Amino acid sequence: MARDTILSDKERGTLELLLGWPLGTDDIYIEALTHGSYGSKSYERLEFLGDRVLGLVIADALFSRFSEEPEGKLSSRLNALVSGELCAEIARENGVATLMRLGKQARDDGGHDSDNILGDVMEALIGAVYRERGLEEARAFILRLWGERLEKQLSAPKHPKSALQEWAAAHQRRSPNYQVVSRDGPHHAPRFTVSVAIHKLAEASASGSSKQEAETEAARALLAQLIEMDLKK
Repeated sequence: MARDTILSDKERGTLELLLGWPLGTDDIYIEALTHGSYGSKSYERLEFLGDRVLGLVIADALFSRFSEEPEGKLSSRLNALVSGELCAEIARENGVATLMRLGKQARDDGGHDSDNILGDVMEALIGAVYRERGLEEARAFILRLWGERLEKQLSAPKHPKSALQEWAAAHQRRSPNYQVVSRDGPHHAPRFTVSVAIHKLAEASASGSSKQEAETEAARALLAQLIEMDLKK
């Protein structure tokens, strides 16, 4: 049997620990773990499906937990909980990086630690669970992995870019100005560096695997600077 159609005993053990049940079949999970650079069927279709399942499950959980909140606050919570960055974080915590199948170039380019790839694979695994075991098992799987974050989210998080915009307005400053400083890396694992500035006051920059991620991290860094400046006044 071809090596890329089976899981090793170690891989199987890691995956079963993550899933919480013995594997019935390897095929759909191998597909979920396979990047397009590997040269075989990739995770993209399952990622498409898993993204929708994750959104539904988290939206339903928030609707029940925060029954008095308006749509805007629920949307803010949802966006934070289904973000690619959080999916990647959960994937890292559960050993998914050790299971991913990447081509040599993708491995050499750091694909095992790419937020984009890890986040997509986590969603693909959700899609695989849904296809193999149905919505209720997928719901239980998601709520187990996301549960602590759902419970700790006592107030709707504010996106760093929104918070920075509000800070500028409250201090009668111009809106933050974002600029892409550079784009490096190959097509499948790009790295963007973005700077953001409040005119004649402060500036920060950050990098990420997407323009949006870099902008978010730059806004977070600048906001921290501005809050520190406020505290020193």
